[in-house]
Amino acid sequence: MKPENKNFFEKVYEVAKCIPYGRVTSYGAIAKYLGTARSARMVGWAMNGAGSNEDVPAHRVVNKVGLLTGKHHFDGTSLMQQLLENEGIEVFENQIIDFQKYFWDPGKELD
Repeated sequence: MKPENKNFFEKVYEVAKCIPYGRVTSYGAIAKYLGTARSARMVGWAMNGAGSNEDVPAHRVVNKVGLLTGKHHFDGTSLMQQLLENEGIEVFENQIIDFQKYFWDPGKELD
């Protein structure tokens, strides 16, 4: 399938699959990379549906300040945090500590 024919969620999942182990990005950064800067909420919807897809590291996508806003879409109340901590990312009260240290910008890293 040609990239231009893929639906938005598939494009979001392709970007999410590129997020390196131990790094995170934001809904808005993915939206901006895809040329739809005002579609951060749609990226969030895509991630909500990706929680059960093991190929898509949805736990690595957070809001613009590092809050684990999608955590309720994972099985168990703290699974998203546990997955991030397993990758060496420190989380306190549902927020990534030193968010910029772990932030991965697809606009700078891809293409």
